[in-house]
Amino acid sequence: MKHVITIFILFLSTLAYTQTPISGKVVNNKNQPILGANVYLEGTYDGATTNEKGNFYFTTDEIGSQRLIISFLSYETKIIIEDVSKLSNLQIKLREDVETLDTVVLSAGTFEASDNSKVSVLKPLDVVTTASALGDFVGALQTLPGTSNVAEDGRLFVRGGAADETQIFIDGIRVFTPYTPTTNNIPTRGRYSPFLFDGITFSTGGYSSEYGQALSSVLLLNTIDEPDQEKTDIGIMTVGASLGNTQKWEKSSLSFNATYINLAPYLAIFEDRNDWQTPYQGAQGEMVFRQRLNNGMLKFYAAFDTSKFELTQEDINLEEGLDFKLNNNNFYLNTSYKGVLGNNWSMTTGLSYTYAKNEIGVITSAINDTENSAHLKLKLKKRFSSRFKLNFGVEQFITDFDENFKDGSIDETYGFNNNITAGFTEADLIFSKDLALKIGLRANHSSIFNETNVAPRAALAYKTSKNGQFSIAYGNFFQNPNSSVLKFEQNLKAQKTSHYIFNYQYVNDGKIFRAEAYKKDYDNLVKFDSEFESFDTNYTSTGDGYAQGIDLFWRDNTSIKNMDYWMSYSYLDTERDYRNFETSAQPNFATKHNLSIVGKYWIDSWKSQVGLAYGYSSGRPYTNPNTDDFLAERTKSFNSLSINWAYLLSPQKILYFSVNNVLGFRNINGYQYANTPDLNGQFNRRTLTQAADQFFFVGFFWTISEDGTDNQLDNL
Repeated sequence: MKHVITIFILFLSTLAYTQTPISGKVVNNKNQPILGANVYLEGTYDGATTNEKGNFYFTTDEIGSQRLIISFLSYETKIIIEDVSKLSNLQIKLREDVETLDTVVLSAGTFEASDNSKVSVLKPLDVVTTASALGDFVGALQTLPGTSNVAEDGRLFVRGGAADETQIFIDGIRVFTPYTPTTNNIPTRGRYSPFLFDGITFSTGGYSSEYGQALSSVLLLNTIDEPDQEKTDIGIMTVGASLGNTQKWEKSSLSFNATYINLAPYLAIFEDRNDWQTPYQGAQGEMVFRQRLNNGMLKFYAAFDTSKFELTQEDINLEEGLDFKLNNNNFYLNTSYKGVLGNNWSMTTGLSYTYAKNEIGVITSAINDTENSAHLKLKLKKRFSSRFKLNFGVEQFITDFDENFKDGSIDETYGFNNNITAGFTEADLIFSKDLALKIGLRANHSSIFNETNVAPRAALAYKTSKNGQFSIAYGNFFQNPNSSVLKFEQNLKAQKTSHYIFNYQYVNDGKIFRAEAYKKDYDNLVKFDSEFESFDTNYTSTGDGYAQGIDLFWRDNTSIKNMDYWMSYSYLDTERDYRNFETSAQPNFATKHNLSIVGKYWIDSWKSQVGLAYGYSSGRPYTNPNTDDFLAERTKSFNSLSINWAYLLSPQKILYFSVNNVLGFRNINGYQYANTPDLNGQFNRRTLTQAADQFFFVGFFWTISEDGTDNQLDNL
């Protein structure tokens, strides 16, 4: 028995001898002790928690090199790899986990419209509940600062940039023909319905190096990842009808929308200033199929639209007017995949294909053009930690454009092929919850010019208080001239801008205030020596210009019960020497002052939402040939007040009314002057106004959904 006791004591002594103590203290970045932090050896049960002084102590019988894990909620986990004999009296400092905090957001030049964004100036439903937007996401974005009101065009004009300087992407893949074609003085619309999108990012400048071929801005549209439920949407409108349906399965879903528009009945009641032979008719359809895979999401998006019309417009130089007809067909296919590869790697890839065909008749001329375009993209992202993320990728843009022009004995065919190869890389560095940096580089090689351009970009944000922050951004941006030039001339250069942005943003309890100052410098703009682009025109890349200004934005949806409103103001100072300009001047699409006020109010007793949108723009420049000055005179200011009313007939039925420019302001877009002077040596002119001063809309919308309560009020 004595021998057994002796052996047992020796065993305990040996065991005690092999136990290694592990100890230390855990503090935060202010050297304050952290209570309750978990400290343990990975793969063992050996560990402890820190006391009120941040101290910990435990022993282990593990030997050799081990991994000591220190973790605590809202702090980054720390790992120490060391021999256990050296894991005593440790002094450990944990950093705050910036992903779990109200961290600084890189906001210079960027407006978010997403339910999932940390800071959203708009929500997806704002796109179609804005009174002046008429269901077009472009119309809603024109209420944001940085945009100019060009009422007769309908596209986005951003910070002194022309409409083709803004590019649109769906799920990260480019849309080559985002607008329906039209004619002079009739605004176009975006081709794509907002109902299939749940996130919009509108960058008015300084955008990521991931995106290129845009001098001024990019608009990023993200399709819905997962619909809430199966439903059917039916719409009957004064201008046509719409039908939508969503189906869901265990790991996949399918949504589609179809719309038919025919303006003939509307124009029979509300005549406009055009002489219509065939009023506008158009059909659009969209489809999104989503397949959730084990490690990611695969999406197929397809859209088509077709439209036609014929009309005669007043022309001061043509006694019988100008006859114009158009037949357009457009198809867009987009496939994208986003998934996780493992070891903190992720991949985003996709491709798009666009087919666009226009058959245009202008008096006796026939113009037929066809565009085939594609975009292929691959992006990889590595998350090293919550403070450092790196992404890089490559992409290819392919465009094949052909046009045929016939008029009498003239029969000319011309066009171009252009391949652009690009690579980009970008790093996100979050130094603390108050300081973040994004720095990137993009390189483009254009086959048509045999030229490579390198564009550095950077953005820095600093949080000055719980609710306020400053951001700055800088970047170079390149874009090839558009098809109206390249179809005639390819011996040019890529156009260039340099952006400088300073931003302040304040967000608190449903209120957001943004103030942003910017400057843009233009180089290598296209110049030519004729009235319009033509096959016998001389072209150069010698144009330049600048744009600078201040944008202000305020939104509040909490101060007044059931009331949501926002206001934006922009000041723009811009001049450029491009196209056929005689000298540097403010272009006729730019307006120096722009003001927008949007309000929405829910009336419980009426089961209604009423809204208004007011827009003001200062006069636009035009050239009066009766003087010697170029683009020196200004039109009168633009004013428009629009109202809407959505009435909930039942939980799933809505009656909707809207009137654009309800007060009937007769806005002037410019003037057309005669080609030759009269007997007194004066050039006569006619006023260019919109085809109609007002537009009336009535629609009935019915949603048939699983839960019996879902409705389209959020879509109106």
